[in-house]
Amino acid sequence: MDRLSNTVRPYAWGSTTLIPELLGTAATGEPQAEMWMGAHPGAPSRLDRGSAHGEQALSDLIDADPEAELGAAAARKFGPRLPFLLKLLAAASPLSLQVHPDLAQANQGYEDEERRGVPVDAPHRNYKDANHKPELICALTPFDGLCGFRAPAEAGELLARLDVDSLKPYVDLLHAHPEEAALREVLTAVLGADPAAMAATVAEAAAAAERLGGDYAPYASIARHYPGDPGVIAAMLLNYVQLQPGEALFLGAGVPHAYLSGLGVEIMANSDNVLRCGLTPKHVDVPELLRIVRFEASEPDVLRPQASPSGEELYETPIDEFRLSRFALAPGAAPRDLTAGTPQILLCTEGTPRANDLDLTPGASVFVPAGEKAELSGTGTVFRATVVV
Repeated sequence: MDRLSNTVRPYAWGSTTLIPELLGTAATGEPQAEMWMGAHPGAPSRLDRGSAHGEQALSDLIDADPEAELGAAAARKFGPRLPFLLKLLAAASPLSLQVHPDLAQANQGYEDEERRGVPVDAPHRNYKDANHKPELICALTPFDGLCGFRAPAEAGELLARLDVDSLKPYVDLLHAHPEEAALREVLTAVLGADPAAMAATVAEAAAAAERLGGDYAPYASIARHYPGDPGVIAAMLLNYVQLQPGEALFLGAGVPHAYLSGLGVEIMANSDNVLRCGLTPKHVDVPELLRIVRFEASEPDVLRPQASPSGEELYETPIDEFRLSRFALAPGAAPRDLTAGTPQILLCTEGTPRANDLDLTPGASVFVPAGEKAELSGTGTVFRATVVV
């Protein structure tokens, strides 16, 4: 078992306070958006096993001996790499409105861009790898987000009450067509509109949202962060979700979503594939986006952890690249044996538990190679990230 040193990413949308408050460190005044735990090449965790070279990247240790670190079953199923990335995510302003491809779409898109010679670091490149990117966000504080399409009639009513003339054609489309066609036509029209005309529409809609408040307050806030962005109108097509601590959302392929504010534990398949719909200065590839989006209205499925006799509380998801659970350790409780044949990362978010002989504090994490003894004791909350083999 190895204590991890992790990188905090300073993305502009990040909170200046939420991660420092959890870690018990002083805020620097700079945004601290994400703390990465894992072996992603962009910022792999580091650990010290007493090598003469000091700390080593977890990715290098896995590359050197995948079966020893991951276990034979995981290495065989997912290849010689850790298939998930665990994060603390702290949003003070909205992240980009986005979707992720499924595995077949990611393979096809990656191979196409490779064949066309699009540099992997080009700003207009969509597929950085050939993997899908399902993800799960679990709230540590009240957490706001957007997830999946509203029913078209509901979205139409929301737009209609703004009383903006240039939105009325969208309202008509949402009421006049079958569900999939209505959502597709409106999102296509919003993202394909003349930029100057759409900026004026967004400005009118934002002013109306400010006046109306209530259900419109989230969209007024989004518009303040992204004035004139067509993603403000696209956001009104989606469900607004408020998670309470301990609740989670699973985001599968093709589901449009955006995180708005709050602190959470996020876990995802180890991929960088993102198709953006708006709320960003980055590249938006509308034709490719429309190929990936699933135009299906649905109610957000808020997940709550399912308890087991062992005390493990599991967040059920339909994929194998990651498995997230948590342990709430009460004073005086017997130690919990977490030894498993798969790789694990343990993350403390509350209290002063112990992992084997390592004392943990909020924000501290450890890597447990497959098959190595892992025991939790003490008091607090620990999230467990692993895989399904």
